[in-house]
Amino acid sequence: MRRLIFLALILTLGLTACGGAPAPDPQPAPAPTDIPQPLEEVPPTDVPPTEEMPAEELSMPFELTSSAFTHEAEIPVKYSCDGEDISPPLVWGDPPAGTQSFALIMDDPDAPVGTWDHWILFNIPADKRELEENLPITGKNQDPEAIFVGNNSWNRADYGGPCPPSGTHRYFFKFYALDTTISLLPGVKKQDLLSAMEGHVLAETELMGTYTR
Repeated sequence: MRRLIFLALILTLGLTACGGAPAPDPQPAPAPTDIPQPLEEVPPTDVPPTEEMPAEELSMPFELTSSAFTHEAEIPVKYSCDGEDISPPLVWGDPPAGTQSFALIMDDPDAPVGTWDHWILFNIPADKRELEENLPITGKNQDPEAIFVGNNSWNRADYGGPCPPSGTHRYFFKFYALDTTISLLPGVKKQDLLSAMEGHVLAETELMGTYTR
């Protein structure tokens, strides 16, 4: 009996001296996996690709315009008989294929004596796209590059600006693309030019301005 108690006492003392079972070694902390990474820049997918415009869509339409006045607007006094009586600047777009020359007729259908012709031009070179302000009188020689001038209702081969006796008149600048050059001499009348143009008009456009006295 005493021997058993003695053995139990020795066993208890041994466990107390050793401090019980050894503690497990600490494990290293796992590497963090939730650190945000920089996002790669992703190009937008809803932007349509850039396409080159076809050359024919970039060209100007065959329309006659002026920097001096717009269609159906008042023509400035500068271009009338009350002002400097000089021709206004005119520009136009590309004509149809096959154009060999242009012609221009400016007239007033509201004149009391009937349509009054103010300006007649023909054989305008096909590569021109404008007539400058105060266009010089040309076509008085045999130069094939000259712009020929017909006779207006004043029987003058030049520009005659708006000059109504009274009221508001309309002035039409009629512009024609022709498939030929006109074999007439300068100084012809409007009707002679229209007859020579018959069957040769590829396209036409017009600009109209008004003037009031």
